[in-house]
Amino acid sequence: MKTWLWVLLVFVVAVALGLVLREHGGNVLIVAQPWRIELSLTLAVLFLIAGFLVVYLVVRLLAWLISGPARFRAWHGWRGEKRDHELLEGGWLNVLEGRFTQGEKELSRVMGHTRSAQRKVLASLASARALHYLGEYGRRDDALKFAREQAGADSRLKDAAATVTAEMYLDQNRPQDALVLLQPLQDASSRYFNATRLLLRAHRQLNNQNRVFDLARLLLRRGVLDKQQAMPIIETAVAARLRAAGPDAFKSIWSDLRGDERVLPGIALAAASVQEAAGKYDEAAKILEAAIAVKPDPVLLNAYSQCPPEYVARRLGKAEVWLKARPNDSDLLAALGNLCLTGQLWGQGERYLLRSMQIHSDVRIHALLGNLYDRLGRPADAMKHWRLASDVAGSLPVLAANPVLPPADTRGDPGPIDGERADSAALRNEPVAASAADYIVESAAGEAAAPPAPVRADPGGAAFDEYFDSAPIPGVDMSQTSDQPAGRAGKH
Repeated sequence: MKTWLWVLLVFVVAVALGLVLREHGGNVLIVAQPWRIELSLTLAVLFLIAGFLVVYLVVRLLAWLISGPARFRAWHGWRGEKRDHELLEGGWLNVLEGRFTQGEKELSRVMGHTRSAQRKVLASLASARALHYLGEYGRRDDALKFAREQAGADSRLKDAAATVTAEMYLDQNRPQDALVLLQPLQDASSRYFNATRLLLRAHRQLNNQNRVFDLARLLLRRGVLDKQQAMPIIETAVAARLRAAGPDAFKSIWSDLRGDERVLPGIALAAASVQEAAGKYDEAAKILEAAIAVKPDPVLLNAYSQCPPEYVARRLGKAEVWLKARPNDSDLLAALGNLCLTGQLWGQGERYLLRSMQIHSDVRIHALLGNLYDRLGRPADAMKHWRLASDVAGSLPVLAANPVLPPADTRGDPGPIDGERADSAALRNEPVAASAADYIVESAAGEAAAPPAPVRADPGGAAFDEYFDSAPIPGVDMSQTSDQPAGRAGKH
């Protein structure tokens, strides 16, 4: 659009100049002895314009020829920058795509050829990340050291190198080394959110729950972490703080929490356990009730059902109110059953547990029913539910009713040495195999010992379990050994 405007302006000027010169028909006389030149005014003006253009073009040509070396140097630098950019972009793309070896090669070329300190730092940091993923930590540390050296006094490059180094240290589970690099960034600017996220990760690895709680709240307040990300971190940190502090510091920690934080299941469980340890079961019940009202978590209901008998009545009444709103809640019915068992309300407890079992068969419900029937003197029913509890848990293998053990393999058992074989006739006639259960050893007077009572092989009886080694040994010809029946052994 601008080009067309300039063309239009030139035409307007030309037309105006033509009209002006047409009305002035004077002459121009140029006297240069011995010449005398006379021109019309219009032709003189045209010559002036043409001369100006010729001089302008000559001057521009001379300037272009003089600036040739500088232009060549600029072109050479531009070509080098283009090559560096292409290698840097290709290296980053390879790193992002997972081709770390190829990416590291391209980035190393950038580090060796470019003259820009900024590109050297960027290439070395990207190369360090590729080497980190490849597990070559020695070369990675060299690349990081090179990046810090090239950063010099540039604060942005120094912060970038420190951040990338700290993130890699955290990947290696080296939170202390990462803290040394990240803490100055956090102190310099609390709005350096990436460093704050890495600080949160470092303190989580160090199990510094106080700092984890503060940093998670800060990131949640600034919108860096959304609620779904921050709340589990806050829940874990506060629960650990409450358990570590105990009843003495409970009030200070609890008063610092917001309402939506107090009803988180992990925090409510930890707070209730601390209060119960101090003997404050009513306070523990109120904490659990507030959390259950927001989210009826099974773990919360189970904890609510655990209390001494004197506190059962109040909790049972509250749980029955919840049951009116959720009559088919299996976990709530199980909690009511547990409370009834604690208060020795056997019949009501059995009804609650049976209703819960009809909705959802659970290990704990069968175990509670087994304990209930055992207390009521009904061992068959108790054993039935205990078996069902083990079946639901799936921790026991299914065993056969009457297993038959395979025959023992005694082929590798040691036999008597040569010196022992010549000790006595009794030793020579005693069988080597351990399976000769019916062998009779003769006494020194030549009298045979009384034969044992014949045992009938009964796979299902106790006799079979006692004499299971009398089964034939695989690979042994019994006719060639001394393992003969009792009648034949007595004839020797």
